[in-house]
Amino acid sequence: MTLFAWPKAAAFDRAVPKRKIYEHGAVGGALKERFVQQVEQINWAYKLAPETVNLPPTEAVREIQVFHIVLKGTELDWDILKTIDYAIPFPLIFELMQGERVKVGAAYKRLPQNLNSKNDNSCSIVGNYLETNWCPRDTPRQSLPVALDMNGLYEQLLLHIIPIPARSEESLADAVGRVEQLRAKQREIDKITARLKREKQFNRKVEMNAELRRMKAELERLK
Repeated sequence: MTLFAWPKAAAFDRAVPKRKIYEHGAVGGALKERFVQQVEQINWAYKLAPETVNLPPTEAVREIQVFHIVLKGTELDWDILKTIDYAIPFPLIFELMQGERVKVGAAYKRLPQNLNSKNDNSCSIVGNYLETNWCPRDTPRQSLPVALDMNGLYEQLLLHIIPIPARSEESLADAVGRVEQLRAKQREIDKITARLKREKQFNRKVEMNAELRRMKAELERLK
């Protein structure tokens, strides 16, 4: 995985109280409890903006925010990140920290094409979350990827999180869609595998094994 060296000029370093996140969304008691159980600290670490990374803004992406989330344990409910995403009117990159290790997570966040006001984030579309593997916190960091504008930088950051090799000429939206297809196919494979273990009839086992081979071949093609 790649950890990026965020520019010193972009450092923001503001602790974000959980109650501030609650104020920006319909956070029920169960989700608040997960915040308390799973999250030690939320820190607004960096603001990647035209003046801090020397890239022009676009209608789709004016700024990118980097949040550090210190976890109490190994689990994190993705609804916690989604709540933060909806509270902040910019695309977010999360660095999740647990002990001496870190991983990166983010959802593809975009505005609807027919939105009248480009400054209205209340209708943002937040996709499913992508994540890297854990790595040591002292892993050497790399310079930010080369980009022509803020949208290009955002796409490059997300492409480094997507857990499948990029395809030539494939857009970010298409790559994210391929990840979703992979996840759906894997869920189907897991269900059939579980049913196969319970199946007693030989003929049915043969059919199910054939179906599994076909689906695994489709999974490899998606990868």
